[in-house]
Amino acid sequence: MKYVILIPIYNDRESLKLLIENINSEIKDLNKDVSLVVINDASSQQILDTYPNIENINSVEIVNMKENRGHARCIASGLKYIFEKKDFDFVIPMDGDGEDRPEEIKSFIQLSEQSAEKSIVGERVKRSESIIFKLCYQFHKFLTLAFTGQSIKFGNFTCLSKITVKKMLEEKATWNSFSGSLKKIEKDLISTPSIRGKRYFGPSQMSFFNLLKHSLSIISVFRKTVLIRSALFIIFYILLIKSYASVVTSLPLVLLLIMIYSISSLALRENIDEFNNSLTNIHDIDKIK
Repeated sequence: MKYVILIPIYNDRESLKLLIENINSEIKDLNKDVSLVVINDASSQQILDTYPNIENINSVEIVNMKENRGHARCIASGLKYIFEKKDFDFVIPMDGDGEDRPEEIKSFIQLSEQSAEKSIVGERVKRSESIIFKLCYQFHKFLTLAFTGQSIKFGNFTCLSKITVKKMLEEKATWNSFSGSLKKIEKDLISTPSIRGKRYFGPSQMSFFNLLKHSLSIISVFRKTVLIRSALFIIFYILLIKSYASVVTSLPLVLLLIMIYSISSLALRENIDEFNNSLTNIHDIDKIK
């Protein structure tokens, strides 16, 4: 079987170089056809470097985009590029900073050989961030479950069959949220434990604001369910507090309305025409190997 590892990147050249070396080392004994496609999301810094240790990798391409479109759209464009231009059986999207650990690629490949074309997700069992971030992440999972009924414990680090990639390219939500779209289109996913690693260089790029946007983007994929549950909550809550109405007791309703407005705004990012034309954003391609 043929595997393509999809790596979205914005700046972070040193991390990318180290990641490629580590991938090369990890797949050494697998005897598999593994290629790398790096999507350079219009980095403001030079990305291209020398890559002396890539003898175990079949090919390495860096696809340079004209305009920065953000992480989710970078992955979506990468999936479209691979589906249209590459010969593959599975795609493994992973971050380029080391937080998705290359040693776990072996588990994906081994499971994929027994998966009967089912896709595999890396379910986070341990994270390396601060306590505050971990608490915020747990709240994000609770919020998602409460308003969508979906338990999403995975991120981009997955192993997607060709069938799943095709489905994701037909789903407009992929242009807005990778994990939300995957959960929407695939009900039977295989899970494998995954530990969130530490960045190779520099601090984590996932700020509180980015985590909030990430969370609301996932929730927006299931907005119909969110609206129904929100309406039921509003009715129940108003009946509950009608004798105790005040500014304080009204605060949950205000926050809920802000959330509904936010996910409605984020849902507008689901543009299938932009998604279908995303490869027109390619500036050029550096073929390293």
